[in-house]
Amino acid sequence: MRILVLGHGKTGKLVAEVASERGHGVNVLDARENQNAAALTPAFLAGFDAVIDFTTPEAVIPNMRACLFSGARMVVGTTGWYSKLKDMRDLAERKDAGLLYGSNFSIGVQVMHQLAEQMGAALSGAGYDFAMSETHHITKMDKPSGTALTLVDAVVQGSSSAGKTGIAKEHIPIEAIRDGDAPGLHVLTATSGADRLTLTHEAFSRRGFAEGAVRAAEWLATRKGCYDFREVFTKL
Repeated sequence: MRILVLGHGKTGKLVAEVASERGHGVNVLDARENQNAAALTPAFLAGFDAVIDFTTPEAVIPNMRACLFSGARMVVGTTGWYSKLKDMRDLAERKDAGLLYGSNFSIGVQVMHQLAEQMGAALSGAGYDFAMSETHHITKMDKPSGTALTLVDAVVQGSSSAGKTGIAKEHIPIEAIRDGDAPGLHVLTATSGADRLTLTHEAFSRRGFAEGAVRAAEWLATRKGCYDFREVFTKL
């Protein structure tokens, strides 16, 4: 495969390294080479089987519009743009493109999503107060993290699907901490007057995110449509 990596930050560099290790040809564009998606012409994109974006919330929308308009297969690990998800999904479907997005490409975090949903279902109406805490490196753009937001959504979804008194999203506080070079720590707690249940995922490095993104690109290369990584990670 030929993979185009957008973004030359720490995660983008690691994505390129992992893709190369897995035998793929890799081209990397940084922000200076691709201002306002100017480099992403149909002719240029035709040379790649998949595009992986780890840029910024400001850059990702122009990148997505250019790639999806050209019918490219695109994996998006950037967060902070989900208010435009419907528009991007519609564009991918109109142009027979492929879009796979996720707030976190770690397999461990995907399992944490499932467990958070189970916690919401089991503890809703049982006198538990939920809280979310996330810690990331000081250069992370979005705050709170997309992963923290989707974990809260999982709790709410679980509580609603259980047919019990639903847990309101606004009643789950999120503490966002930016510290040094921390790759990612997410802690979900459910506390009652009698006990506390804690669910934790700690990333030791960004490699798990990079490996998940590359495997996602391999899977998406022969498909079209729009996919949430949470829904397909077990198929990779």
